[in-house]
Amino acid sequence: MTREDIRRKVVGKAKRIVVKVGSSILASVEKGLHYEVFSHLAKDISDLKRKGYEVVLVSSGAIAAGMEKLGYKTRPQSITQKQATAAVGQSRLMKIYEDYFSRHQQMVAQILLTHDDLSHRRRFLNARNTLLTLLELGIIPIINENDTVVVDEIKFGDNDNLSALMTNLIEADLLIILTDIEGLCNADPRYDPQARCISLVEDINADIGGMIGDTGGNGTLEVW
Repeated sequence: MTREDIRRKVVGKAKRIVVKVGSSILASVEKGLHYEVFSHLAKDISDLKRKGYEVVLVSSGAIAAGMEKLGYKTRPQSITQKQATAAVGQSRLMKIYEDYFSRHQQMVAQILLTHDDLSHRRRFLNARNTLLTLLELGIIPIINENDTVVVDEIKFGDNDNLSALMTNLIEADLLIILTDIEGLCNADPRYDPQARCISLVEDINADIGGMIGDTGGNGTLEVW
């Protein structure tokens, strides 16, 4: 069975899906925000909605959007600068999503979360109830970590972790992580031309865990 066959089989069984898109997909230092990616993403997710799927989008990109709006050429380094840039960029990010999704007659809603929101039972249930209500209304929730108030000690770590928590929170059937890495590989394909991608992982063991690489340019762990 090919990788595409496996993907079709898995997706075909799913009804509720979490999609995570990272900053490396949405923006680059050289070109800024990749508006064509936002356009394709809105179309593809809207198509899924019309086919009867429920979709939650976990999106990075607030700092990248803020950098573009503020005219920054390099990523801020201090926590306060990052928070201020994220505050400027988050509204910009949602405006972009609203514009592109509206072309497909699709409504979106913004949800910003912190680690505390999922660490306390009552707030956990409030977040879950809000998300499920939005899905019942046919609205696509767009979730990001609230970078304007969190510090490194209480961050989720990255939006890969947040998307996994969201999958559990709403009991989704499938988590799709969009990244600039082809998939889970036995070596880093950016540096090893012999790297081989693994189509299906049936058991998460020490060997699979060893495929987690060093930190990338955004300071988060990467899965090859």
